[in-house]
Amino acid sequence: MGKKDQKEKERVEAVLELLRKQAPLTVKQEKFCNNACVERFLRAKGDSVRKAAKHLRACLSWRESIGTEHLIADEFSAELAEGVAYVAGHDEESRPVMIFRIKQDYQKFHSQKLFTRLLVFTLEVAIQTMPRNVEQFVLLFDAGFFRSASAFMNLLLTALKIVAEYYPGRLHKAFVIDPPSLFSYLWKGVRPFLELSPATMVVSSLDFEESLEFNDFSSYPRASSLRFDPSSIPSTAKIGSCSSSRFSFTVSHHFDSLKPWYLSLADTSGSKVGPTSPSPSMLGPALISPLNARSLSFASPAARTPRGGIHGGSARPAKKSLFASTPLPERTNYGKNDAMSINHPRTPRPSFLQSPALFFRKECHVSRADKSRESFLPFLKFYRRPYDEMIYRSKMRPPLGGLISIVSPQLKRRHMSVSQRF
Repeated sequence: MGKKDQKEKERVEAVLELLRKQAPLTVKQEKFCNNACVERFLRAKGDSVRKAAKHLRACLSWRESIGTEHLIADEFSAELAEGVAYVAGHDEESRPVMIFRIKQDYQKFHSQKLFTRLLVFTLEVAIQTMPRNVEQFVLLFDAGFFRSASAFMNLLLTALKIVAEYYPGRLHKAFVIDPPSLFSYLWKGVRPFLELSPATMVVSSLDFEESLEFNDFSSYPRASSLRFDPSSIPSTAKIGSCSSSRFSFTVSHHFDSLKPWYLSLADTSGSKVGPTSPSPSMLGPALISPLNARSLSFASPAARTPRGGIHGGSARPAKKSLFASTPLPERTNYGKNDAMSINHPRTPRPSFLQSPALFFRKECHVSRADKSRESFLPFLKFYRRPYDEMIYRSKMRPPLGGLISIVSPQLKRRHMSVSQRF
């Protein structure tokens, strides 16, 4: 281990010497080119000193052209107010999690350079919040506001290219959430040419509707105050269960639930509404199914016929109705011998000559979609967590914080309590 550490130090010193020979480094550039930064560039270039020095020099010139040293929060006041790009928090391993909720119209009214500056500003804020032993971050791209797959693809490629070129070794994982329908086809064509494609996954928020992992908004008073309060509005309506002879409809009292209503096919024959023939109570709770639970106007002809009408027996006289009904199929009498004589075709068993891959399939095979869902679960709470500008600004350190005074949430609560006393 001592020899490896010594070799790494020698490589880092060699890279810094090449940089100083080309042009003297400023104080801020010297601070940026620390040992951890140079080691990341060396790993990205396969421990090649010349390639790492060239790449690092290009990164320094790019940062100077962008003006990363002069980025402040006052330049992005509108984006910070709307929550277009922000640091949502830190995961279990203290990696910062960034969320980008950019609308499709953003590129129409803002230039590409402004989007690049916003991306770099958010990345710099996330890097400032990292502990000493953490070097990576997580990106969440919410594509639900995009209708065009090509427009979102251009934005995503720009962000991933900047992260790969000028922040090597920084990306832990990137998730694309709810992209447009045609995005998957474009992603298949572009993916082989992207350096960060192995760390980028596509997920859908609909796969996590049943998950109630993060529903507590009490720690975010500003966000919870904007939520609906049922006690503030007097209402004579009663929210509860509504039952009929065919189904029961129940509404939950908890307004934060994703599915506050549910439909059950229980036997609720105690409260009959309207004429029902045949009634579910006569059939019993075991025979209640979606076929007899729905309305007769939408039921199939078989559901509207009485019991025993098809399989023989005395047919009841048809009742006259004011509405036209669907004509019933012709009655056919099948005997027991005829039913036994019908030979239904069977599905042939797979043969080794037809599909040999079936016999070598691994049982523990996990699809790419399942892997993406499992990887996204730890970051689902950040995606659902409401945005609070004050909390995000409290994470900024000078000079990124700008001229606006930044007050931590605890200090603000103390100030509010003192002001309420007087």
